[in-house]
Order: sequence, then structure tokens, then C-alpha cells
Amino acid sequence: MAKRTDSRIEPSFEGSPRAKPSAGLSVSEEDRVVPSNRKTSARRKSSKAKSSRRGRSRSRRGLFGILARLFYWCFVLAIWGGIAAATTWAIPDRAPNIKIVSVDGKLLANRGMSGGEAVGLHEMSPYIPEAVIAIEDRRFYSHFGVDPIGLSRAMVTNVLGGHFSQGGSTLTQQLAKNLFLTPDRTLERKVQEVLLALWLEHKHSKDQILEMYLNRVYFGSGAYGVEAASRRYFGKSARDVTLSEAALLAGLLKAPSRLSPARDPKAAEERSQLVLAAMRDEGKISAKELTMAMSAPATQAPSYWTGSENYVADTIMEELPNLIGDVRGDIVVDTTVDLTLQKLAEQSIRRLIDQSGKKLNVTQGALVSIDDSGAVRAMVGGYDYSTSQFDRASEARRQPGSAFKPFVYMAALEAGRTPDSVRNDAPIKIGNWTPDNYGGKYFGKVTLATALAKSLNSVAAQLTMEVGPNAVVEAAHRMGIQSDLQANTSIALGTSEVTPLELTSAYVPFANGGYKPDIHFIRRITTTEGKVLFDDTGGSAPRVVKPEIVGMMNSMMTGTVETGTARKAAFAWPAAGKTGTSQNSRDAWFVGYTANLTTGVWFGNDDGSPMKRVTGGALPAQAWHEFMVAAHEGVPVRPLPGTWKSTPADAIVQDEIPSNTARPAPVPSASVGQPAPARQPAPVAQAPVPARAVPPGETVDASRFGMPGDEGATASIKHPVPPGDVGGPVKKRQTSILDILTGG
Repeated sequence: MAKRTDSRIEPSFEGSPRAKPSAGLSVSEEDRVVPSNRKTSARRKSSKAKSSRRGRSRSRRGLFGILARLFYWCFVLAIWGGIAAATTWAIPDRAPNIKIVSVDGKLLANRGMSGGEAVGLHEMSPYIPEAVIAIEDRRFYSHFGVDPIGLSRAMVTNVLGGHFSQGGSTLTQQLAKNLFLTPDRTLERKVQEVLLALWLEHKHSKDQILEMYLNRVYFGSGAYGVEAASRRYFGKSARDVTLSEAALLAGLLKAPSRLSPARDPKAAEERSQLVLAAMRDEGKISAKELTMAMSAPATQAPSYWTGSENYVADTIMEELPNLIGDVRGDIVVDTTVDLTLQKLAEQSIRRLIDQSGKKLNVTQGALVSIDDSGAVRAMVGGYDYSTSQFDRASEARRQPGSAFKPFVYMAALEAGRTPDSVRNDAPIKIGNWTPDNYGGKYFGKVTLATALAKSLNSVAAQLTMEVGPNAVVEAAHRMGIQSDLQANTSIALGTSEVTPLELTSAYVPFANGGYKPDIHFIRRITTTEGKVLFDDTGGSAPRVVKPEIVGMMNSMMTGTVETGTARKAAFAWPAAGKTGTSQNSRDAWFVGYTANLTTGVWFGNDDGSPMKRVTGGALPAQAWHEFMVAAHEGVPVRPLPGTWKSTPADAIVQDEIPSNTARPAPVPSASVGQPAPARQPAPVAQAPVPARAVPPGETVDASRFGMPGDEGATASIKHPVPPGDVGGPVKKRQTSILDILTGG
């Protein structure tokens, strides 16, 4: 690379390179190709003359440019004046707000561009407008849209500074900018802003202008409008804001993003103290009020987006277009969600993860609770909405494990089996698939009721072979599963993925007597004026399972809670359900129900990493118990629908089910497909009963999938299942495949 010099060397053809360079590129007389003569001298004189004329021309052109620019701005002002005189302007519509409220009228969330409803000036805390006027526009009620004093002060500051550092804008000008203009800081935009401010003052009162401003201005952290900001920073409505809180909000207007208390609490507090001082100077507050506000600064609420109710709000926002089309104005969405139950569900999920998550390698949980009418009463989509908005309740598809077995048993009952039917729980090989029980422990001849309560995998596999995988898939879809299911033998152990929401909804017919209602979150949608845009009148739901089948299934799944794998879930109400655990404890489930509510709980990790021996009878059953005890508090106890009793000859089952077990009351007989009565939302929320201890867990080795002809068969898969008290020696007697399949 050539060596660079520090200074530029100008070329020269006269004298030494060291000599002082001439003013330009030149050559000596002898170096010229054409000798010097008078013509060249004349040309040089002519060139000088032209240069002189160009200088005078530039001078004249500079003066002309100033005049032209002055004419241009006069022309612009004339145009804007003409527009102001001849055009009827209109205030652009404020971005619509969607106010989402719980079943008891409590706010769940505000959604939309503004993130908050419009609040009248007479409704909001009086400290808010007073604080804003004191710090932003002290002469607001006396000027005509433009403050000459403030504008002059700003112009002097800008001239001395050499750039636009102050705008001198009134609140009216700021509103005009927010409504109509871009934020560019140019002279042209400033002129437009002034004209629009004058128009606003002509068309609207001062209070109307101030109200529009406070409901549209940006307060930082994604909050547009004073209501959104109040809820964002303090967790309360603008109606309830205190003096110190109002000062903090007003202080944000100078630099919303930089001064946001979510970003820089110290800067926000320092700015709020300046606002308080300004309010005292203007006589808006007394010295005592100033002292009290200074000594008790605003306290920021926990993260605005933490609440699990935001998972519900996201789901509702996705459903709105299908119900009412585009949202063109502020609306109120009345939901089916009980905010008290929602918070209880969230606290239970978070508490269990906080206590045991690190030890058991559990990071996420989800809970869905649905009443008999199909109304979702609570839905928690994860540990913390603020860190992850992915909704595991409605979007995450995971293997349900043994929680899928009720559809296997239901298909078997519909094919003629009963809870008293006996199968031989013993090692079984179906093609290349060996669905072993935990630890190689088997019970020999057992009833279907015992097999389901203890979650015996060999019996579930036998039943799937007997009725066929297609019958199991059909039963699951009929009950409410929407995901694609692989019709192979391994479906007996829940290898096809489902979401917690759909699995829970598929248990609802067991709870309500055999009917499949529409699962819904929204009861009604109205405008803020009360006009009804959508109203869920309920209607009827089709019967999807016969009442006698419901009675048998409820009798069997009651055993899961009373003597089987979900003992930790038991409480004062008659309850039934099923636990489930997928391969290597990647997913742990419990879906259970009373005659009042059906609730499903899932625990696991987003990346599918295994938990440490977490089963459906552990964390999920505990969370279910906590939630259901609270949800049923004060509600009269009701038995599960349907009725079924073991035959006297079935001594095994009679010994295993206590004589004092509550039996469900019968329901009217009906055919599958018959509509149910119009749905009525169930009451929610009995004194807690201590949870009974859960027995040791069981694990199943369902490796070597791949039976000839099975589509979607998987190799080398292990499926742990929940605890089930499956102790006892391994049965060594020799059996043939025919003996196993026939129960011999």
C-alpha cells in the first residue's frame, strides 16, 4: 500500500515544489503550447468581467430568493386561510376501544389502539386536568388557541439556540397536531398547527378540547389516553387517581417514553414534583396538599400485563370479527369469565410452580374451567402473561396420556361392555407393541371400573383392539376433541396431541348428562350507548352420549378420585375425572368435574423437556383441588348425572367401592342427537376438605410401537402414567394372546 501524506499536494508547474503554491492551477509562459497574445489577454479580461457579473447576479438572486420565499409563504397562508374559511373540517374518530368485562362487571382488559375507554372531563379525577394545565398550558382558559406570550418566548429560545428546541404549543395546538399532522418540526407544519388550533377553538369549547386531548394524548409505555395510562401505571381508573398520581401523569407529557415510570421511575418522580410545584404556584392546590403529595409519591402498580385474564382477552379479540365484523366504535364485551375464579386459578398455578418448579423442573401450567352450559369461567394460559403471551390453554397441543382413556372406555361401553366386564391385566403384546404396566406389576382379572381407576394400560390397549381405533377416534370427536387423531392402537395411551381447552370441553358431556354445548367466552356485546350488537341466548345443545353410558362412565371415573390415581383432587362434592402423564413426564394432566364445573389442569415445559417424575395425580390434582374447593364454596352439593350400580355378583367391585359412596341421581332417557334444554350458566364457588395422600406413581413402557398396518406408529416410546396404587407381585402364569383378549 502506498504511503499516505498528511496534507494534500497541489500540482504546480512553476517554481520549486517547496515554493508557495499559487491560488490555482497555472503554467509559465514557456510551458504554454500556444504563446501568449492579446486575444488570450482579452479572453482573460472577459472572464474576469463575467465573474464580476455573476457575483452581482448572485446578490440580486439572493434578494429575489428572499422575496420569492416570502411570496410562497404568503401564498401558503392564503391557501390555508381559504381552506379554513371554505372547508368544514371534522375531528377524526378516536380509535375504538374494546372494554372486556367479567361476568360480574369487573374490568378484565381494554384493547384497541388506545388501550383505554374515553372518560369524560367531569368523570375523571379533577387533579388530572389541573395538573396538565399547570405544567403544559397555564393560560389555557384565557388564550384563543395560540398563546402569543408562550410562542414569543419559544421563538426567542429557538433563535438563540439556532434550532427548534421549544415549540410554544398550547394544549389546543398539541391536540391539532395529534389529530391532523405529522410530528415534523418545520415552519410549515407550525403554521398548519396554528390554523388548525384556531379552527378547534372556534368549533369547540375549552372543556371539549381538554377532554379530547386527555383521551388521545400518549402517556408512554403503549398507553394512549388518560384511562389507559392510569390503569397501566397505577392499576386503577382515571376516576380514582390521587393528586400525586395525577402529577406523575401530567409530567409524562414532556417526554412520554423517556419519563415513563416503567422505564425510569426516578426521572418520572422528579418530574412529578415539578408538576406539583407548578400546581401550587397556580393556586390549584394548598401548601398542605403539596406537602402531603411530596411525602407520599405515586406507587406504580405491578406490571400491567401480568394478569392471566389477558389470555382470555386475546382469545376474545380473535373471536370478535366473526361475531360483529369490524369494530368501528367503542364497545363493551360481557364475558362468561368470573374474575375471582380467574385470579384463584392463576394464584394456584403460580404458587405450585414457585414452590416446586425448580425442584421438579416445571416452568409452565395451564387451567381451563367450563360450566355445564359451555361457558368458560376461567382460563389461565401460562405462568406469567407479561413474559409470554403464548396461550398454552387454547394453542398448545400436547399428548394427554391416560387422560384420553375415558374415550376408549366410552367406546367400549357403547359396544356393549359394562363397568363390571372383566379383562385380564397381564403382559400383552399386540404386534410389536408391548403396553406394559408400571414396574411390570399386574392385577390379573379386573373389572373395567378397577382398570380405569388404576389406569391399567394393558386393559386400555385390549379395549382399543376390541372396538377398533376408529371407534375411539369417533367417540373423542363426538365429545368435543377437534384436533386430528391418529387411528392406531397407541391412541389407547393418548399419543395424539390435543389442547387443554378442547380436552376439558370433551369432558363436559360427562358432567351435564351427555350434552355437548358450544364452548363460549362471550355473553353479550354492546356499544357504550347500550345498543346490543351480539347476544348469546344459549339455545339447545345436542345429546352426544346416552344417559346410561354417562352413568357408567361417571361411576367408573368417580373411582379415579376416590380410590385411584387422583386422590389428591377429592373434596366435599361428588367428583370424577382422569389423570394423564405423557412420555418421561413431559406432560402431566388432570381433567375432573362435578355436576357444576369441569376443570382441566396441565403442567409441563414449553420446550418439551421432561419434568422430574411429575404425574397427573401430583401438581395437576393439587391445583384442581384448590380451584374447585373455592369455586364450589357456598353452592349446594349436587350428585353427578346418570346412575349405574354393580351387579351383586361382582364381589370385586363391591369390595373396592365404599358403601357410603354418593351415587348419581338418574336423568331422563334420551337418544344421541336429541337437544338439551336451554343452557343456564352454573353457579360457582364448600368448605375445603383436606386432600388425601396420593399413592406411589406408576410408569408404563409403551415402547416398540409399530404393529403391522398401524399408520403413524412410533418406535421406542415410553409413556409414564399417573400414580395408581398398582402394587403386588407380578403374575407369572402362562397365558396366550387369545386368553388375554377374551379375558380368560
